[in-house]
Amino acid sequence: MSNHNTIQKAFEQTQYIISTPFQDLKNLPTPLDQPQCVLHKHEILICGSQSKGTCYSYHTIKNKYKFICTYPSDVYLEGHCVVKLVDKDKDRNEITLLSFGGCYKHTLMMKYVSVWSDENEMNELNNYNQWIPFTDNHNNPITIGRDDDYYWGVRAVIGGRNSNLLFITYLQHNISVFDLNTFQFIKHDTLPTNNINNLNIFSFIKRDPLQTSDNIYYHCFVSKSENEQEVITTNKENNKKKNYEMLLFCKDTGLSIEYDENNNTFQFRQLSVCDSIAQCKSYAYACVNDIILFFGGHYWEDHTNFVLKLVHKYSIQEDKWTSFKNTLSSPLCNCAAILSENSMYIHIIGGQNDEKITVSTHMKTKVRVWDDSQLSKNEIKFVIQWWIQTSKIKLGWIDDFDTIIFKYSITK
Repeated sequence: MSNHNTIQKAFEQTQYIISTPFQDLKNLPTPLDQPQCVLHKHEILICGSQSKGTCYSYHTIKNKYKFICTYPSDVYLEGHCVVKLVDKDKDRNEITLLSFGGCYKHTLMMKYVSVWSDENEMNELNNYNQWIPFTDNHNNPITIGRDDDYYWGVRAVIGGRNSNLLFITYLQHNISVFDLNTFQFIKHDTLPTNNINNLNIFSFIKRDPLQTSDNIYYHCFVSKSENEQEVITTNKENNKKKNYEMLLFCKDTGLSIEYDENNNTFQFRQLSVCDSIAQCKSYAYACVNDIILFFGGHYWEDHTNFVLKLVHKYSIQEDKWTSFKNTLSSPLCNCAAILSENSMYIHIIGGQNDEKITVSTHMKTKVRVWDDSQLSKNEIKFVIQWWIQTSKIKLGWIDDFDTIIFKYSITK
């Protein structure tokens, strides 16, 4: 095979990855709006959605779903949150899930063992794979959230030096820290939001008591890095101080949140937000490496709901935004995004389209489509070489041109 044909074939393979970024997977068993998803090895656990308490496991290798359980009948789901408690033994088959919040608050837990194993009968007898009350070490029921806390569209992450702190961000513009070891709140603070001048979208929602527009809900809230969750600095006495860092985006608010565990204090720093996403919330988002990817979202203007199909990337290190030429195939909001176990794919699950119809779509996209640092040098060179050949360009070349032109070709 000639060198020309080799380059052309390699280019076509690389170009296919770039030009067809989303791969459709098997449809969800039922349409899901605002699903909550948790990763467990090769499974994506779908733990309820808007007004639907059914839970499923999706096997990422088999491309199949299995029923897990249903939330208790007295629990109504709307804007709830599900997180996976951290277990240092990552090889254990059992994990613990925590479900809480929503417009009508609940606090439940599930000890989950894979429904794809052959031990289901034993699991049922041992209260596995079902939602039960969250209890302390003496079997007393625990409720997360004070009476006045409004957890509609709440977001949370788990962190701290011992992975025992639950950081909760919620309406209006609040952040709280709940200690999962002592089952007590240890901190409440106020987020310095930017979006107080945004349109008041609550004027027609009678159940909302706040009637203000600087609200943090259905937002993006992530650990700054899953691999490097703690930034260690040294003070004059050479005592180590560990700060846990998080990022939050909602409408035109962007915040870096740093928590000093020793002193139980927060520090906030404003981050940039690009214009094309500054009115939005209810997007799917996923944090991988040094970037956060945002898919779709929606905003209100003149009492009209606008749903997006845009894809945005935020570079944490550079505090820089990128919007892509490639977009979702159709407008989508209230969907979920979750990273695969090997960090190669992002799955986008469920949501609502621009006709307010809840969808059963499930798709995935390769991370390297959106993160050029994940593409090999050879892949970039194949694209550039083919571009040079077909353009009949004759000029001197340096390696930096490769990255510059490739980045330009996939972004606006």
